[in-house]
Amino acid sequence: MRELCITRRPVRHAMGACSLGASLLLAACGGSGGSGFVPVAAAPAPAPAPSPAPAPAPAQPQMRLTITATEDFPGSYGSVGAYEKLTGTLQGELDPKDPHNAVIQDLALAPVNARGLVDYSADFVLLKPKDMTKANGLLRYDAPNRGNMLTLLNPTATPGDAVYLQRGYTVLYSAWQGDVPKSSPARLTATVPVARNPDGSSITGPYRTELVPSAATPSMTLPGGVFNGTMIPYEPASLDNTQPGYSLTRRRNETDPREPISPSQWKFATCDTATPFPGTASPTSVCLAGGFDPQYLYELVYVAKDPKVMGVGLAALRDTVSFFRKRSTDDFGRANPVAGRLTHAIGQGTSQSGNAMKTFLHLGFNQALDGSKVFDGIYAHVAARQTNINTRFAVPGGGGGLRTDHTAFGQTAPRGLAADYSDELAGRSGGVMRRCSATGTCPKFFLGLSGTEFWQLQGSPVLTDTYGLRDLAQPDNARIYYYASTQHGGAGGTASISYAPTRNVYPAGTVVHFNDTFRALFVALEDWVMRGTTPPASRVPRIDDGTLVRPAQLAFPTMRGLSWNVGATPTAIPDFNYLARYNDFPLLDFGPQYVPQDESGIATLQPPRYQGRSYAILVPQVDASTGLTRAGIRAVEAQVPLGTSLEFNYVAMPGIVDLSNLTGSYIPFHKTRAARLAAGDGRPSLEELYGDQAGYVAAVRAAAQSLVGERLLLQADADALIARAQASAVLP
Repeated sequence: MRELCITRRPVRHAMGACSLGASLLLAACGGSGGSGFVPVAAAPAPAPAPSPAPAPAPAQPQMRLTITATEDFPGSYGSVGAYEKLTGTLQGELDPKDPHNAVIQDLALAPVNARGLVDYSADFVLLKPKDMTKANGLLRYDAPNRGNMLTLLNPTATPGDAVYLQRGYTVLYSAWQGDVPKSSPARLTATVPVARNPDGSSITGPYRTELVPSAATPSMTLPGGVFNGTMIPYEPASLDNTQPGYSLTRRRNETDPREPISPSQWKFATCDTATPFPGTASPTSVCLAGGFDPQYLYELVYVAKDPKVMGVGLAALRDTVSFFRKRSTDDFGRANPVAGRLTHAIGQGTSQSGNAMKTFLHLGFNQALDGSKVFDGIYAHVAARQTNINTRFAVPGGGGGLRTDHTAFGQTAPRGLAADYSDELAGRSGGVMRRCSATGTCPKFFLGLSGTEFWQLQGSPVLTDTYGLRDLAQPDNARIYYYASTQHGGAGGTASISYAPTRNVYPAGTVVHFNDTFRALFVALEDWVMRGTTPPASRVPRIDDGTLVRPAQLAFPTMRGLSWNVGATPTAIPDFNYLARYNDFPLLDFGPQYVPQDESGIATLQPPRYQGRSYAILVPQVDASTGLTRAGIRAVEAQVPLGTSLEFNYVAMPGIVDLSNLTGSYIPFHKTRAARLAAGDGRPSLEELYGDQAGYVAAVRAAAQSLVGERLLLQADADALIARAQASAVLP
């Protein structure tokens, strides 16, 4: 009896290549004199179909480094010695199909080069020790603010900042904002592409801006806005302002009804006394018959063309920092001047550029193309919002307050830091760290808030739920620091206070400042990133201890009977009258193509539609005796005050309901008990607080040394504060 067996053997195809599979062979089992397997004839194997030619590998993005100047940097910095300043440009490419770039609005509509990639370039300035063996391994990136470099480049003006160079930092400034004009050699600019329709024609869409004159003027330049007036504007698709989608209105305050201005009364044009209305046609200026009146807020809506792919700037920043950290040369053999000497990187931004650093993190750009972290640490300083950089017709420099740009972009993205943050008001979820948590690329993160961020820039939602009823738990890798009794910026001290009664109701500025605090905290972030040393705990006002409250719950002491010199003339300060003005935070609808949780997409509703509800705004509670705030990091000037530093001021123009722009107030104490009682001032006098000059100096010394012990003040800054107190004449 014979049986058929099936076995597997490798066979050769007609081309002679051995198949990775095996054919089925039939065999007769059990024949005499054989192995028991008798081959049975099999059908010839069919010839395989020809393999398709492999697709060409996508081109790898390249970077080209150009150094245009190398010069000595003034000074010598401890054991590190001399520094040098390198100025140049990095030209790079982005793969529009790379998932790392997928979040960039309109990248798919950007023109590509012959390699199928999107081009960009970014100016940079690099400060490095001449002897890089003395560098401490830390790259500090400072994000330019509207193209301007804010720190370290003038050690004479800010001598305390020399500490970073004494510690051996390598400092990088690199452009990220694509609408900055090259108006001065010191301004850093980025070149990003303009999006086009697939057929090459211009993309158009609705655009809105506010024209806010500070004085009477016949015309105003675009793009307008309080902070953005010097940037490169989006031109109108047509200069014919009678078309649908074009309008100019005016109102005195944000909540006043808009008064339409006839198209016959305004034109896209420049005009002046020599060339009156209708002026000379221009796509970058608006001329108004009778001129712009500073009592009014003008809102311009038009159809704009040629949107820049502004989000490319964030990818350029990602790749620029990665280049200096990790590569030895560019793709054309030019040497990286700091190659092999950097082990860690911290990114820092102040105000608008701090908002940009938060947006960089939120949109996932802290993941480098190789999957690693770009920054090991990020410090977003006086940065309550995010930056409008990833929308069509983005304006990264915008923003405003109570009266101006109340509906500006930068207010719609999530305020909570944690990945699982819940926006209960809007029904959305996911915080600033959602993407980096998913990829394991979250940095150590510091957020710093001045008082201005609470009153004018809607800062409290990062600390509370959307209804302002409970405190949020913050991520373990984050710290939030509130600089008590401070305004958005400034040198601090009594010399920084100015008074123009026609502009501000109270003397402008705060004696309390955060400059010394910031330096100490930056060193603490360095220690956390490079050595694992836990930084000081978050210092913020809270709902549960009564230090974060509704604005109507503040109870200031009486402040009256004082004056401030305007020039050499003593000018009476109005008795303090608390008006509880603050910037609301409305929930806005920019249309179905806008992605509010990412501050991205396309806004098709301009101006946006108010959705009938607002996020809760809370503010730091004040001390009933001094009027200074109770919570947060209380700097020496807050612990040993010469007066009340208020975190807001009011504009003096009659009929205008607004906070002075990013400005606080200062109302000094009376010197003696008798003087303050005679005036009816409810706060203590300097005499009652300190007794005499020696008592004041002793109080400064004690406060400074306490802050040093808490790692909230560097010893060098403490010594300077004590010396300044000894040289002052506060009391006899």
